[in-house]
Amino acid sequence: MTAPPPRRPAEHVERALCVLAHPDDVDFGSAGTVATWTAAGTEVTYLIVTDGDAGGFDDTPRDRMGPLRREEQTAAAKAVGVTDVRFLGYPDGRLELTLELRRDISRVIRQVRPQRVLTSSPERYYERIGASHPDHMTVGESTLRAVYPDARNPFAFPELLGEEGLEAWTVSEVWLGASPRADHAVDVTDVVELKFAALKSHVSQVGHLDDLEAFVTGWMAQNARSHGLPDGRLAETFHVVHTA
Repeated sequence: MTAPPPRRPAEHVERALCVLAHPDDVDFGSAGTVATWTAAGTEVTYLIVTDGDAGGFDDTPRDRMGPLRREEQTAAAKAVGVTDVRFLGYPDGRLELTLELRRDISRVIRQVRPQRVLTSSPERYYERIGASHPDHMTVGESTLRAVYPDARNPFAFPELLGEEGLEAWTVSEVWLGASPRADHAVDVTDVVELKFAALKSHVSQVGHLDDLEAFVTGWMAQNARSHGLPDGRLAETFHVVHTA
């Protein structure tokens, strides 16, 4: 008996939701991909779980860092065609897998009703340990639990339906970034300048990096080579999980 061919992600979706732990997470790993989606007419929403208040490299006052990073993320989103940016305001560096976090992500899934959700892989990536920040893995696992079963189950978090009127919603596919088992590459060569514009919006995080473009370009070139793209192409990669 021949195994069926692997399922491919949808070529186009009407709505996508990106759920990431910190401001700039989506831009390092996925801004090029998001730019291709918005160019194709997909409505994209960002949900950032923390304000990134534990980030930075200089003496910016801690009480200023969170608001500053919200401003930077909003500007970065606009660079790739995203205007709906939401923040949950959880503490940076202290995320835990809680029912409250699952509920808060489920709420936004039901509000946005995306066919596609992009988030961080919940798996530790030992070859790229920097990708496996505990907050990243916590958000990835929380988002997967929100996708299945919470957001689609009308009896999960009944207050979302009973008090807020948010009907259950089933997400069709989840794209996991920074995954050790990436199986899908997006060619972002033609939109890479938009990705760099988004990244450079995060001045509080990357303003001191003289080699930012070279570093990110080398990383994306390796992604492209490992997934069989022609020489000279750049790619962002994901593990696509079909959830419907």
